[in-house]
Amino acid sequence: MKLALCQIDPTVADFDGNAARILSAAESALPSAPDMIVFPEMALCGYPPMDLLGQPGFIEAQEAAFRRLQRSLPGGVAVAVGHVARTEGKPGRPLANVVSVLLDGRVVFRQAKTLLPTYDVFDEARYFEPAATREVFEYRGSRVGFAICEDLWRETEPVPGMHYAIDPPRELLDAGADLIIVPSASPYQMDKLDLRIKLCADLARRGSLPVAYCNMAGGNDSLVFDGRAFLVDRGGGLVALGDFGEGVLVVDTEAHPADEPPRAPDRHDEVERALVEGIRGYMRKCGFKRAHLGLSGGIDSAIVAVLAAKAIGPENLTCITLPSRFSSEGSVSDSAALCRELGCRLENISIEGPFSSFLSTLEPQFRGLPFGLTEENLQARIRGDILMAWSNKFDSMLLTTGNKSELAVGYCTLYGDMCGAIAPIGDLLKTEVFALCERIHAREGILPRSIIDKPPSAELRPNQLDQDSLPPYDQLDAVLRPYLERDLDAADIVALGHDPALVRRVIGMTVRAEYKRRQAAPVIKVSPRAFGIGRRMPMARAAYEAGQA
Repeated sequence: MKLALCQIDPTVADFDGNAARILSAAESALPSAPDMIVFPEMALCGYPPMDLLGQPGFIEAQEAAFRRLQRSLPGGVAVAVGHVARTEGKPGRPLANVVSVLLDGRVVFRQAKTLLPTYDVFDEARYFEPAATREVFEYRGSRVGFAICEDLWRETEPVPGMHYAIDPPRELLDAGADLIIVPSASPYQMDKLDLRIKLCADLARRGSLPVAYCNMAGGNDSLVFDGRAFLVDRGGGLVALGDFGEGVLVVDTEAHPADEPPRAPDRHDEVERALVEGIRGYMRKCGFKRAHLGLSGGIDSAIVAVLAAKAIGPENLTCITLPSRFSSEGSVSDSAALCRELGCRLENISIEGPFSSFLSTLEPQFRGLPFGLTEENLQARIRGDILMAWSNKFDSMLLTTGNKSELAVGYCTLYGDMCGAIAPIGDLLKTEVFALCERIHAREGILPRSIIDKPPSAELRPNQLDQDSLPPYDQLDAVLRPYLERDLDAADIVALGHDPALVRRVIGMTVRAEYKRRQAAPVIKVSPRAFGIGRRMPMARAAYEAGQA
């Protein structure tokens, strides 16, 4: 069977726009003469719609769009579309996450999703009723089974929060499926593509049948969907792999891998694509055309500038350097060199005047007290005010430049450097930021070497370095990664070979900084566990984990 796997980028609640994307992609696939055109999970309403699903008007608007789509799709070819459907008065929740097959204006098959994830960023059991049965669709001599996203995943996979006693793929095999299609809205995550391919390959070998995977594309809020549709043959070999982003991948389910099968993308290149798409999608769907950021001369703001220039074009990006009495000469000159390389606008606005005014205003109350964190935070907040003023005056979106390591331990200033609408690298540990910068520098030559090699510093007091306040980043990140992304406790992390005092310190700092993260900009998720809706922690609590080290 020939399939056209359409990885589209829908916008949540833009029913007319999403229907138009579906129709356009379907029409573009017609010249390849597919037997079936496949769209991702919830392609018509966008993913994730969250509590919009509780609004009757949302469901009614999607149903109206579905009926219009039903009448408009080209005839003579089956089209599988993911959407939300009512359960028509059946017991349980009133909605289901379904894939409907449309043919010549009629719904000829419908399958609801079985496994409704409630871990990480997912909360589908809050809204949907799971499928009671799994059936196959007989079409053009094939028996097609649909495993919607999570239905592909099995209990045996070591994924936190997944403990399912049922196995939808097995039930589809038992029902006689000879082809399985996986419509998905699976967010990008480092190394997740390899896992998706492995799952499909395992299923293909298990059932001796081809498996086609069709994934959503584009950025929505903190999530990025990478597309990357693919086909594995009945022996588990990778036959075809789609690009990152929107596109149509046409595959023949009877084909076999070529002598040189598709090559997996470079890990750091894929992270870069995800962050660029995350910035672009967030800005477009929130109505922003221009962006700006504070460029310090350090590696974090530099990489955000690079990503933003690629996402929206350098002509739409303004970088603002905000030097103080503590800024090194290289902070300004390196910023200028980077902006020349990128071709974006650079503004230089000194904070010395307002900082001096604040110090003078507070001098009667602060007299005799040492210069310290208060004065450091004043500088950060002055910068935040200037950057937010720029946002208001020029209708420009402020990108905040903090990384995951800083957010974890609270090495950031509320209403200062934390100001911004989205945090592009807020899910990259500092060591991962360095690795990404090295990759981009080696591939393209941008990012001045002086920025990459510069010791990290907030430059808020004389001769300041990050390591005055933090453990070395390689040690810090080695503790943060298992604590944040694998939910290991202190004893488990110590057992990995880390110093107990370091583990206690890092966990204690992370727990105390929760109130800051609750007020932080959303991050673009690229790791197994990002700050935000996927990691829900109380702000007021004891650091019990630290006591175990």
